[in-house]
Amino acid sequence: MLYTKKGDKGMTKTFGCDQSISKSSIVAEALGALDETNSFLGLARARTKEKTFEIKGEKINFSDLILEIQQNLFIVQAEIAGATLSIDIEKVNRIEKIVNEIEKILPPIKNFFISGATKDGAVLDIGRTLSRKAERRVVAVKEEGLVDVSDETLSYLNRLSSLLYALARIASHLDGEEEIKPDYK
Repeated sequence: MLYTKKGDKGMTKTFGCDQSISKSSIVAEALGALDETNSFLGLARARTKEKTFEIKGEKINFSDLILEIQQNLFIVQAEIAGATLSIDIEKVNRIEKIVNEIEKILPPIKNFFISGATKDGAVLDIGRTLSRKAERRVVAVKEEGLVDVSDETLSYLNRLSSLLYALARIASHLDGEEEIKPDYK
């Protein structure tokens, strides 16, 4: 059954928790923002099944990398919902390694860029903005003391938007499109 009617009064339960919380609570907001990010990354994954790039001899498929991110976001959601799971430092290090290597391939960043050089880049840019929103919601949960969010999870969420930005840039680069900077006119 796809519905239970248990949330009809605006309350919900999180993983392993007998206590109900309001669907408008900051914890529910954080979980929703993470879910929104993960769902949108599903679109990015579906769009980029054939797209690859190479770093240090390793061929990286966009779709496989995005699936890895989606799996990790489920760990973050579980942590926010009260499970004893959290992101480990190896996952943070992996993102840093990939971003650092992508930066070696692309021209240096000297200004902001307007999203939309390519469809794949635009989709990844939306994923980036959604991940930033999710990060802000998770930080609010931690600041309010509602959930003890690990430092590694916070680092992972912070690096995730950088990774999605790097992927958006390299997607456009691979498609031969130049990034457009704002003209501020």
